[in-house]
Amino acid sequence: MCSSNTCTHTAMTGAVLPGDSSTQLKEFAIPEPGHGEVLIRVKASTICGSDIRCIYHEHLGKGPEGYQGVIAGHEPSGQIEKVGPGCRQFKNGDRVVVYHISGCGVCNDCRRGYMISCTNEKYRRAYGWQRDGGMAPYMIAEEKDLLALPDELSYVDGAQVACGFGTVYEGLEKIGISGNDAVLVTGLGPVGLAAAVLSRALGAKLIIGTDAIDERLQIAKDLGLCDHVLKAGPDNVEEIRALTGGHGVERAVDCSAHHAARKTAVQATRKWGKIVLIGEGGTMDLNPSPDLIHDQKTIYGSWVTSTWRMEELLERLVRWGVKPSELVTHRFALENVSDAYSLMASGKCGKVAVCFDEELDV
Repeated sequence: MCSSNTCTHTAMTGAVLPGDSSTQLKEFAIPEPGHGEVLIRVKASTICGSDIRCIYHEHLGKGPEGYQGVIAGHEPSGQIEKVGPGCRQFKNGDRVVVYHISGCGVCNDCRRGYMISCTNEKYRRAYGWQRDGGMAPYMIAEEKDLLALPDELSYVDGAQVACGFGTVYEGLEKIGISGNDAVLVTGLGPVGLAAAVLSRALGAKLIIGTDAIDERLQIAKDLGLCDHVLKAGPDNVEEIRALTGGHGVERAVDCSAHHAARKTAVQATRKWGKIVLIGEGGTMDLNPSPDLIHDQKTIYGSWVTSTWRMEELLERLVRWGVKPSELVTHRFALENVSDAYSLMASGKCGKVAVCFDEELDV
């Protein structure tokens, strides 16, 4: 057994993704933290859409960006079990969120806190992609990749911030959201639902969501995240203009990665409006002059977030009383990880979490 300070087990089970829409459970040695590293007892690890798109179905990444057969899971949160030599901030028992990219720490992007954009091919390694992640009872993380999880937030809250909520917050901060804005969210998967939650927290009074999957529309309705939910279709632009006095929305957030939804996001945005693209993959088909130039619109691209902004978000979630875990519709034990990934791949759910200890009993 493992106490709060010492682990006496030597082996553990972890989940890997072969790339054929299946999972495998394998035995691994429980690792020892090296210099500047900590051993984390994982409490929650949520599943990201990028895991499904780029690893679960097929291994799309190439070279140093490819999945390297490691323990999956890049959205972990847990409690520090053991601190390696050279650590400066965290100690045994601390509750932490793991920023899911470990960068070199010294390139320009890393110095800005955007380790997602680290340019060092040798040292940039993502948890759950090129180094072991959170789909196991224990994991090693570098201290520089950790953020303190406030006591007011659960470990499942923290796992959500590790990627999804952090990614959305970055995008919303790029376009700015306030009480002046009507907001459109295209794509109501876990990222889109998070966009609705955070848009409301930032002051938006009118939020419209679209999606092609009925179960996702129902989740948004049941949780009261959007003022209006629309089935994705060719009439969405007219419907959205009708809901906004004929003008369109001030801000649009695409979380769908679908070419038609992206076009809707741009065309349903009013003059001088701003659009941010968060959903990855797919294509985009626009007519620049009428869709953008003549209406003075701006499109932003946004990829994950920085460590400092993620830290800021954790603080603000407490202030706002927002619980990201409310978007988790299903929790699974590690032994049922196959069901967790299969459900997430179906799209007929909110966020899916693999949980341990007290987080599994909620």
